[in-house]
Amino acid sequence: MSELGNSGRDDIEGDERNLVTLGRVTGAHGLKGWLKVHSDTSPRENIAGFPHLLLNTGDGWRRWRVNSGGRQGKYVVLKLRGCNDRNAAEELVGAQLAIAREQLPDLMEPGEFYWADLEGLRVEDLEGELLGHLDHLFETGANDVMVVRGERERLIPFLWERVVKGVDLEHGVIRVDWDPDF
Repeated sequence: MSELGNSGRDDIEGDERNLVTLGRVTGAHGLKGWLKVHSDTSPRENIAGFPHLLLNTGDGWRRWRVNSGGRQGKYVVLKLRGCNDRNAAEELVGAQLAIAREQLPDLMEPGEFYWADLEGLRVEDLEGELLGHLDHLFETGANDVMVVRGERERLIPFLWERVVKGVDLEHGVIRVDWDPDF
């Protein structure tokens, strides 16, 4: 990757499959170019810890240097180099935020997965019956929930060992102890 110019951003070319989406810009914050973001990282403010983020406003990915950021009440705010006023921040509203996969920290514990690695996998019950494919996950506070889409949509709690019995990334399967009629 080339060094960023004075604007703080750089156009990116390459394989989008190597990118992991971490959130999106939801609004401008203040008058000095700060962005309000929805972060899918855990904890939410971890998105501000990357030195660079990739933003896509619909015309391709551009790398931006992160100057500062953190939790601001229930939101996360970011200050990107080269985004210096409210008008510039408003132009980025709706942009997806991503990083290159190699920027992700290594997982340390068995049963830890990045959501991006699970999305799209087949979800099967213990008898091998296909329940659908994992569309996305969301947090509820008590536990994460898988949204599985097949002949119908199912919401299945991501409770390791209680419901989720195994994840086979190599074969693209999540095995769950779940009644197909539920």
